[in-house]
Amino acid sequence: MIDDTPLTDREVALATFNALLQRAQAKGVALRAPPPEPTTCCGRGCNGCVWEGFYEAATWWRDEALLSL
Repeated sequence: MIDDTPLTDREVALATFNALLQRAQAKGVALRAPPPEPTTCCGRGCNGCVWEGFYEAATWWRDEALLSL
């Protein structure tokens, strides 16, 4: 079940992308590609980490995909 809570975990985000892309394909709906995972994280837990931006973009992508389905 896909809900509307913000995505804040890599595994959940990737599973959400996969589920929505499969649902779109089954319905014949084309979706934009989901945001790519960050590749520049230093792992120090910085304020404004690239992962924070990824999760924000992932949540936006999910919400837009749901509107299209």
